[in-house]
Amino acid sequence: MAVSERGPRERMVFSAAQLIRRDGVTATGMRDVVAHARAPRGSLQHYFPGGKEQLVNEAVEWAGRYAGKRVARFLGEMSEPSPSGLFAAMARQWIDEFQTAGFTGGCPVAAATVDCADSTESTRAAAAAAFDCWNRPVARALRDMGVPEQRAGSLATLMISALEGAILIARSEQDVRALTTVAGELGPFLDGWVSRV
Repeated sequence: MAVSERGPRERMVFSAAQLIRRDGVTATGMRDVVAHARAPRGSLQHYFPGGKEQLVNEAVEWAGRYAGKRVARFLGEMSEPSPSGLFAAMARQWIDEFQTAGFTGGCPVAAATVDCADSTESTRAAAAAAFDCWNRPVARALRDMGVPEQRAGSLATLMISALEGAILIARSEQDVRALTTVAGELGPFLDGWVSRV
């Protein structure tokens, strides 16, 4: 669905995610979200009676679903799926973004976690659920590629953790070096877990 085809509620959730990934939760104001979404002002109270906390939580949940859906798209683009190929595609998404749009945005789930995990229990829970929403399809993909069931979940967590750390380093260095490094170093390790039976 194109952005212009979304209703005001969906546009505000999407806009909140985009602003949070760029500015963090604290610096993202409700008026900023309304302006970015080109939504009517009164729609905030209508769609988000829980205020900013509800909007942030829904933006975080949206980001988790988006990341989970990307896994299927990455796999669909591979002629021979492999754990290293999947991880390389996950890193490539960020490399491409940073090289074309600059280093202004990161992961909205990570931003919300850093800004709110200690102070807002519902946002901490939304972030944990978002990471789980991403982890499950990665683990499922690894199992489908032949990674043993008992290793797939922990390797998916390793992949996401390494990617999130590399995104943070890339933004601080204004360079994609960390992303290319983790993809190159982690790839052979991940492929080593594929059963050869």
